[in-house]
Amino acid sequence: MIDRLAKRVAVLQGWPRRLTWLLSGAAAVLALPPFFFIPALPVGFAILLWSLDGVKTRKSALAAGWWFGTGHFAAGFYWISHAFLVQPEIYGWMIPFALLGLGGGLAIFPMLAVWGSWQLGKGRIARAFLLASFWAIAEFARGHVLTGFPWNLLGHIWAIDPAPMQFASLVGIYGLSAVTALFATLPAVWIAGRSGRFVALGGILIAALLWGGGAIRLSGLSDMATELASAPADAPILQVVQPNIAQSEKWEKSLQEIHFRQLLAMSRRPADMDASQQRIVIWPETAATFFLETDPGRRAMIGDVLGPNDILITGAPRTFPRDSEEFQVWNSVEAIDDRGAIVGSFDKFHLVPFGEYVPFRSILPFPKLTAGRTDFSAGAGPATLHVKNLPPFSPLICYEVIFPGAVTDDQDRPAWLLNVTNDGWFGHSAGPYQHLAAARFRAVEEGVPMVRAAYTGVSAVFDSYGRLQKDLPLTKQGILISPLLVGKNHTTVYYLWRNIPFYGIVTLIFVLVLGYQQVRKSPGTKK
Repeated sequence: MIDRLAKRVAVLQGWPRRLTWLLSGAAAVLALPPFFFIPALPVGFAILLWSLDGVKTRKSALAAGWWFGTGHFAAGFYWISHAFLVQPEIYGWMIPFALLGLGGGLAIFPMLAVWGSWQLGKGRIARAFLLASFWAIAEFARGHVLTGFPWNLLGHIWAIDPAPMQFASLVGIYGLSAVTALFATLPAVWIAGRSGRFVALGGILIAALLWGGGAIRLSGLSDMATELASAPADAPILQVVQPNIAQSEKWEKSLQEIHFRQLLAMSRRPADMDASQQRIVIWPETAATFFLETDPGRRAMIGDVLGPNDILITGAPRTFPRDSEEFQVWNSVEAIDDRGAIVGSFDKFHLVPFGEYVPFRSILPFPKLTAGRTDFSAGAGPATLHVKNLPPFSPLICYEVIFPGAVTDDQDRPAWLLNVTNDGWFGHSAGPYQHLAAARFRAVEEGVPMVRAAYTGVSAVFDSYGRLQKDLPLTKQGILISPLLVGKNHTTVYYLWRNIPFYGIVTLIFVLVLGYQQVRKSPGTKK
């Protein structure tokens, strides 16, 4: 039956074939967060690979990759349209251009990957291995070209459970995505005779090895309930505030004071908490919708809800005085103590194109999506903040957290990662869950806890192995209380070697394919 289906796919032509490519790319998205229907990934890639049996020209091979990629990215990033609906009268007209432009633009990467596998792969087995390798390279390139956008990498399908995520501590998310690409492509060669069935089973075995190996790594740890119950008495208590204020109301001047007082009320010490317990109160990205450095009155109000050892960390805009010729605005994180003094600050360094600044503004007269007319300026880069008696931490604002290997200052390693974000732009969609999965992987890669404060959710705390401590659901108002556990921090292979293992995996696949094709060419080899 599978053979017949593969042959029917291979003989498709014209628009039926293009539609098949488009839909198979979209179907593969079902394996990613928040759906986690993992079998959809090998099914989608099998249809793509079977169709390549009927591709006869370079143009058709490029078309296969582009249509598959367009379906994959348009379906995976549909939630971006929600951002344009916050002010539909201004931005609504841009939705089809944004979706088609983003999907079609990013599809260039899989287009080249599919073409490369078709051009160099001699036979189904070699083509499947090469597609996995080229797809992994394409994802790496997507994470770096034009500021990069490593969102919805194939490896993110394993965020369904902490066990298969553990391989990222060795090879990073790019290395895990390369292995996941093999899991996606190899089952398609079941139709290639006895050797094909052996290879296909190997692809399925990858999932078992990821899950089993990760489970063995985690087996030496106590379960999370035990870890929380046995937290050290002097461990700081995280109090993550999730105000869940609609994006359309967040910057309304008439509501600014109401929102601020709501945040203050949610930041008071819970009645059942020991008064001597140190707290780290965390507000999300730009929760303070005013300039803290020029507003001592509101800083004093923040100080009033804090105890002597408490610190409040919030996202806020930061600026030079408006009468300065060097006027700039930063999207920042600022730490405030019980006196209302700013004791630490960090400026976002990886800005969102068209969201926080407009590239080529002189020729692109588009307004940016975020509040204000002035483009945000970029900060210096990853930094570790040392604040009072807190364990040092690396702040990451919004999508800075999605960039593997670029979330810490390697010369000053932090004890924990803090991601403040405002995913309210994307409503109740897949976007916030995809963002959450990327953040979770940074904990596994770096071997330190990840604390996430999201304006409308999902706020969460993950330990240094990516295991969930606590979370707050999407679009719910609430306070997350959890100890900051840094006692099991560890140095990972990925932290030491970064992307070198990824390069090794990709190179190994190429060597295996070249060796396999050379053997097949040898005289006397059974074809």
